[in-house]
Amino acid sequence: MAADRRALPARVGRAFQSLGVLAFWLLVWQLASSAMGIELLLPGPAATARALWRAAGEPSFWQTAGMSVLRVLAGFAAGALAGALLAAATSFSRVCSALLSPMIRVIRATPVASFIILALLWLKSTILPGFIAALMVLPVVWGNLAEGIAKTDRALLEMGQVYGFSPWKTLRLVYLPSLRPWFRSACLTSLGLAWKSGVAAEVLCQPKLAIGTQLYYGKIYLETDRLFAWTAVVIVLSVLLERLLRRLLRQM
Repeated sequence: MAADRRALPARVGRAFQSLGVLAFWLLVWQLASSAMGIELLLPGPAATARALWRAAGEPSFWQTAGMSVLRVLAGFAAGALAGALLAAATSFSRVCSALLSPMIRVIRATPVASFIILALLWLKSTILPGFIAALMVLPVVWGNLAEGIAKTDRALLEMGQVYGFSPWKTLRLVYLPSLRPWFRSACLTSLGLAWKSGVAAEVLCQPKLAIGTQLYYGKIYLETDRLFAWTAVVIVLSVLLERLLRRLLRQM
């Protein structure tokens, strides 16, 4: 109880500090908007908030945000699974490593815009954002887990051999605990990449219900306040998804 009472002022202090930082940058934003003199070029916080309020009042707003989140999360899960499987294959098979590692490195080095433009030729607009998100996640998870597998404690593996562990038992008792921090780091790093690349893909392929489509319309129709409002939605959802993933990984 005493510890909780001591922790309360610290939490209050951090909350006031966060509010102060937020107020500072909102002031900078407003001053920049006033210096521009034309809200079409840089709408202020108030104009952006009004545009966001109007958008949130439309039934399609929540459907649009929800569909974008679903597409990106589906791609994130697919990319994480594929990256984990490829890390296992390339770590335990020299043939797989020789064949697959160069391909994964090419994926990691190729600009996301190139993948989006190429994939537009092959995939439907509703599938493309998830596919692009998966491509961004795969090399990150593969790289982290492959390095984690290489750095697994050899003493623990030798102990498992001495006690006659089966491959499944070795995986469950040695590899999985060892790889947990590597997987956590890969997921937290790649989620932001998946979210940004998925929204960028939506801007180009323009599915019916998508945040990227709304960003594109805001640019085309010169509705800069609408563009800023949907950008704020992208940022808020990114923060919420990261916190949700952190909590989920902590519970796992």
